Amino acid sequence: MQIDEEDDSPIEEVRVTISNTDDPTLPYNTFRMWFLGLGWTCIISFINQFFYLRYTAVTVGYSVVALLSLPMGRFMARVLPTRYFNIFGFKFTLNPGPFSIKEHVLIGTMVACNGGTAYAVDIVVLQKVWYNSEKPFVAGMLLVLTTQVTGFAIAGALRRFLVRPAHMIWPQTLVSASLFRSLHASSVDDGHMSRMKYFLLVSMGMFFYYWLPGYIFPTLGVLSVLCWINPDNVVLAQLTGSYGLGIGTISLDWGAISAYVSPMATPWFAQVNILIGFIIVTYVICPWAYYTDLWKSKNFPIVIAQLYQDNGSSYNISAVMDQRGFLDENKYKEYGPLRMDSFFAISYGIGFAGLTATIVHVILYNGREIMERWRYSRLDSEDIHARLMSVYPEVPDWWYGLLFGVMFVLSMITCVVWDYMPWWALLLALVMALIFVLPVGIVAAITNQQPSLNIITEYVIGFLLPGHAIANVTFKTYGFIVNVQALSFVGDLKLGHYMKIPPRAMFMAQLVSAMISCIINLATATWLINTRENICTDEGYPFTCRTSRTFYAASIIWGAIGPARVFGDVDGAIYAPVQWGFVVGAALPLIFWFLSQKFPNVSWLKYVHWPVLLASTSNMPPGLPYMYSNGLFWGFIFSFVLRRYQYGWWARYNYLTAAALDTGMAISALLIFFALQMWEINMPFWWGNPNWRDPDPNAAVLDHCYHSGSNFYGEQL
Repeated sequence: MQIDEEDDSPIEEVRVTISNTDDPTLPYNTFRMWFLGLGWTCIISFINQFFYLRYTAVTVGYSVVALLSLPMGRFMARVLPTRYFNIFGFKFTLNPGPFSIKEHVLIGTMVACNGGTAYAVDIVVLQKVWYNSEKPFVAGMLLVLTTQVTGFAIAGALRRFLVRPAHMIWPQTLVSASLFRSLHASSVDDGHMSRMKYFLLVSMGMFFYYWLPGYIFPTLGVLSVLCWINPDNVVLAQLTGSYGLGIGTISLDWGAISAYVSPMATPWFAQVNILIGFIIVTYVICPWAYYTDLWKSKNFPIVIAQLYQDNGSSYNISAVMDQRGFLDENKYKEYGPLRMDSFFAISYGIGFAGLTATIVHVILYNGREIMERWRYSRLDSEDIHARLMSVYPEVPDWWYGLLFGVMFVLSMITCVVWDYMPWWALLLALVMALIFVLPVGIVAAITNQQPSLNIITEYVIGFLLPGHAIANVTFKTYGFIVNVQALSFVGDLKLGHYMKIPPRAMFMAQLVSAMISCIINLATATWLINTRENICTDEGYPFTCRTSRTFYAASIIWGAIGPARVFGDVDGAIYAPVQWGFVVGAALPLIFWFLSQKFPNVSWLKYVHWPVLLASTSNMPPGLPYMYSNGLFWGFIFSFVLRRYQYGWWARYNYLTAAALDTGMAISALLIFFALQMWEINMPFWWGNPNWRDPDPNAAVLDHCYHSGSNFYGEQL
């Protein structure tokens, strides 16, 4: 296919990162690809699930596998036999020539499908550890499999809307594409340092540096310098400490900096929206609510995801449950209503607003385009990358349709036979996932921020099935994670689109790896639960299950007790005002859209993106404010200053720097754990590595700001 080299993407970020040429003769569906891809899928699925239940989770993904699989692939290209085999008329060779970038991308994609951990594993952990209602392994296996793979089936219907259009950028895929292109680039690069050399130098630098915040000097990750002025002052600690609002807290830990913002990948306009939302919620609304004692919030810490009684005591959910695991209304009335800190409650209201804002925003700003693509999806012109991909056979729609049908039947069997939730609840959950997948996908593709459906799914089923904790989290998983998985797979399809991977090879690689990772995720979690004493408790450190405990808290709020008793008007509920978030979220995009129409010359109005602005704090907690503030600071440096004043460097190295930092940190964290911490070879205690048993409370916490996690009266709850 002849392509004019001047014909390129209309999107600047894509032009400077993605090649506008393709070589269809490169091998891709090879023995090397499957051997390395499946091997790394098994390894990474185990490692990520293992770390997920630890206090400090480490996710190993694209960059590490990309770096380590390259020499492996090249080694196999040198030693495997080149002769052809003929089995039942199918001719193939184990070694079709040099290890290609397309094989490499497929290996990375197989790992990326499972870059996190299967969300439904938390349900299995919940049942075993907290609710004593363990199901057979096969039930958990089908639950995990169907919630992960159903999203993949939905992804097929989104290709023409979220993959082929040029302006559906998926910014995070540009980081991955830059990494792969750099690893396969020639050693000479237009007089500049080669991308490969730059990547290796930055990765090596981060590898050695991360020993400081990761092992030797962990306080570097949370330098609450303003709190040190007077650490005994409770208000100062709450405002400046790392477990409070984190004002002035400096983090020199790349893991914390990049956790929630992705400062080098997220577009600058999106980061500005995140910053505005973050400041309004964290530095204005939260202190106002807390220090005016809204909902008796002074009885609790200022930022925390735990649940309490009215007097600040920890809420014992078992005291209000019957023997079947359902809420006992009489016990609940006697024990008292559920309470939470004001930030936690307000974050739910912001989540409500973010959801309706997403729907309204997409209708107003993208509705016409969606309808046009629906009508003319096979006829309209495409950019250079879509035309280059047209030489490869597309995946037939019936492949995705058949997969969805199989997953639906297995989902119905799983939910009904093992009593996870009623059949009608499954139908409703999938309908919700389907309704929101396109608007949420458009936001994610453009801004690198993905509004979450977990709150609305919990809210809906909480009213329909109050008192059913397991049904609530199961409904949430089918309604929320199916949506997330669909968009995760779409993001991988976009990477394949950029890197010119034949769609059918991508389909098989994604599907097979997703199914294998489900088995390994569940098996690893089950093994840890059965072998580690006091797992998911403070006494079980380091396996304290920080994220799973937040999941458990949500199961109590929305499931065991139900939204009517928390956000409604039943049995002492006081958080009903946060439901106004639905109305506010729908109104704000409308107001600004009308303003942009009335004042078309006011250019900044078109950059106000309410779904991103409102979703900016959706991960707090468990995310902490200082992680956002530090991430946004580095986003200003890379996405604004360097892009504007050092564009040549930014175009060549920005996305590559992000991949290199992630790679160096992940490899360093793995070595620290498996070489030292797993064998209980710990760093001696000193000021930069506090001893948590120290009788001086300020000397015992990582940031030396003990009261940042206290309530207003200085009490640790």
